[in-house]
Amino acid sequence: MAGGGAVDVMRLSCALPPSAAIAEYARHAEQLGYHRLWVFESPGLHTDLWIALAQAAAATERIGLGAGVAVAGLRHPMVTASAAASVAELAPGRLTVAFGTGHTARRVLGQRPVRVTDLVDEVRQVRSLLASQVVDIDGKACQMRQLPGFGPVRPIEVPVWLAASGPRAIAAARDLEVPGVLVTGTPDRPWHECALLRFGTVLRPGEDHTTPRVIDAAGPGWASIVHAIWERSPDAVDDIPGGHRWRDDLETRRPPGQRHLDVHQGHLTTLTDRDHELVTAAGPALLTPGWTGTPEQLRDRATHAAASGVTEIVYAPAGGDITAELSAYAKALTTADS
Repeated sequence: MAGGGAVDVMRLSCALPPSAAIAEYARHAEQLGYHRLWVFESPGLHTDLWIALAQAAAATERIGLGAGVAVAGLRHPMVTASAAASVAELAPGRLTVAFGTGHTARRVLGQRPVRVTDLVDEVRQVRSLLASQVVDIDGKACQMRQLPGFGPVRPIEVPVWLAASGPRAIAAARDLEVPGVLVTGTPDRPWHECALLRFGTVLRPGEDHTTPRVIDAAGPGWASIVHAIWERSPDAVDDIPGGHRWRDDLETRRPPGQRHLDVHQGHLTTLTDRDHELVTAAGPALLTPGWTGTPEQLRDRATHAAASGVTEIVYAPAGGDITAELSAYAKALTTADS
């Protein structure tokens, strides 16, 4: 693939939260040729992942559907396996389930992400349940026992991936021999399938970091980085432009045991008033993380990603016009220069 040309050697997918508009967005993504629609899981911030996937399945015919990611520890493994079976029955051959430790979804509940060892256990359990095997869960034998008409015929062929952004999760993905991984950075090694999650927006002529549309579309990604920094070390946020004011507002509104209820609101989707001030203070740095740029710049980044082993770009659009963001990204990454 030549720099600046059409990106035709890897797949372009998208990632969205559950919402009332998920069926509409799924249809639009399918019409634009997106390979797959990944749906977030964060019950404290959005509605149910599996209901959203079922709605998207009913509204589309071809686009792949992904749980991206299903968070370990939120449900009994049988509940997750049954939900996956339900979506697989609605959309045969289209479902992929990726599991993660819940760096946002669990922190919104005031909980730490699950240990990677527990994540591995749940992945093994769900895979075995879908394969119609008897599985030991909490010391008791479990097996999918739905009679005909009450569930799809087993074994149920659903690829199970891992979100593998840290060294422990990467090692787990190797041990589990998963067919694919979701990553947020450069992959450490070749994978059969490697999907790179990116936020950002396509810059139109004359736009920059001060453009309201760019702030709304790229801002949630910038804010999510600050949210993660606050989780690790609240004081470190003060070193970010606008960070001291942001942290002061957050920490004066809630007692310490309740601050996690507010910090991640709008994660990768929408700017709260507090986050809007933070993003505005970022200045040109707003355009640095994620993939925000001209179509030519985005195609060059995709070229480098493909060379590093990425097989699928997963674009997480944000802002007030998701269909327009999806359209612009698809055009930028699949249209060659004239």
